[in-house]
Formats: sequence, structure tokens, C-alpha cells
Amino acid sequence: MNKSIHTKRQERLRAMLKAARKEAGLTQDELAERMGAYKTFVSKYERGERQLDVIEFLEVSEALKLDTASFLSRLKND
Repeated sequence: MNKSIHTKRQERLRAMLKAARKEAGLTQDELAERMGAYKTFVSKYERGERQLDVIEFLEVSEALKLDTASFLSRLKND
């Protein structure tokens, strides 16, 4: 098993989160500010330099006002 940061599913997660951020009309800095995170936080996970843990994923989802269950279902089924 490969480390999950290097899997196709992880790449898909990053792409989906990036698309959701853009659809919300937010820049990386605006999303980070909304979350109370460092400005580089969003950039690093979108580029695959870091992996989100479950709590961070939930915080990103909440900041983007995503339906987390629906989002994860799409990730699982794509």
C-alpha cells in the first residue's frame, strides 16, 4: 500500500477541494483566513505538500459550506 498522500484518491480529493474553493469564489488566502489558518495552509494541501487529517478536512469543509457526506460520497464513487 502506498502512502495515501501519493494515491489517485488523494489527488482527486485535492482537486475536488480546490474546485469547491474556486466555486465558492475564495482565494487560498481568503479560505485560510476564514479558517483561522496560516496563509500557506491551503496552498500546501492543494499542491500535495501536506495531507489533511480528519479534523482539518472537516474545518475546510465547514469553511466552504460543503455537505461533507455528499462530498465524501462523490470522492468514493469517482
